[in-house]
Amino acid sequence: MLGVSLRIILLALLVLTFPTHAEDDLSAKAWLKNMSQAMHDKQYKTSIIQLQADHIRPLVYIHGIVDNKEVALLEYLNGPPKNAVRVGNTVTFIEHDQPAYSVVAPRIQGIWPAALAGDLSQLEKGYQFVIGGRGRIAGRPGQMIRLLANDDNRYDAQVWIDMDTYLPLRFDSLNKEKQLLEQTMVIELIELTEPANILIEAAKQEWPAVMNQAERTDGKNWQFTWLPEGFDVVVRDHHRLIGIHEPVEYVALTDGLANISVYVARAGENPMPNELLIRNGLSMVVVKVGTLEVVAIGKVPSETLDKIANSLVLK
Repeated sequence: MLGVSLRIILLALLVLTFPTHAEDDLSAKAWLKNMSQAMHDKQYKTSIIQLQADHIRPLVYIHGIVDNKEVALLEYLNGPPKNAVRVGNTVTFIEHDQPAYSVVAPRIQGIWPAALAGDLSQLEKGYQFVIGGRGRIAGRPGQMIRLLANDDNRYDAQVWIDMDTYLPLRFDSLNKEKQLLEQTMVIELIELTEPANILIEAAKQEWPAVMNQAERTDGKNWQFTWLPEGFDVVVRDHHRLIGIHEPVEYVALTDGLANISVYVARAGENPMPNELLIRNGLSMVVVKVGTLEVVAIGKVPSETLDKIANSLVLK
């Protein structure tokens, strides 16, 4: 009996001697809020790899604050030279085989999902936030947060957050069978005390003027009668296909993590397959509406795409 009491006293002394970290008391939502803020406020350089099936894409992403504006650079390390530069809310794309062009955008797309640095209330419509385990990534301790889909219309995800800087270290997208669809992972993270010189120079550059938004003078007013909770229309576009000049309506949807593209065009002579799983969880569904074809593409279950495509009506 005395031995048991002694062990209890020793354990109590250990708890008093080694207090828990403040991070231990954070909720899943608090971790995500801290990450979102850090992605805007911190100055850092990250080396990243993206894994998609048998494809590996290495990237370098640098972020800083210059003259009270966020400035960032994304460089693709494999293949032909390709960069993206962000100054404030203007993103400029620089590629070797075409003139540079600029668009209005709050983030450089193609790295982390936009919602990780955005408004969590949008994500809460489609996902539950759950604390997971901890792991070591790029030599740094990270806290994993699970993003569990509220319904069968989207996939689960999980993000590891650096316990020191609160910056993202890894993001996984998982299908219904919990198989990995896509992964973005940091292999080196360097926090900077001042903006990198390349960002200071980028802020001084005269970048191309922002492209005009697509004209919709002859576009149709397509509307959805059903969308999964949390999905919103973010882009509407009307243009003609290069070469054949066929008019195409384009609508982009997102819930913050999953992106869906919907195209409406005149049906071709050779019908497209009704359903196609491309890879990495990217599905495509084709629905015939009179003389038109509605094509929906996205990293969501094909049943979701089918319901979205069939809900499209002309108003």
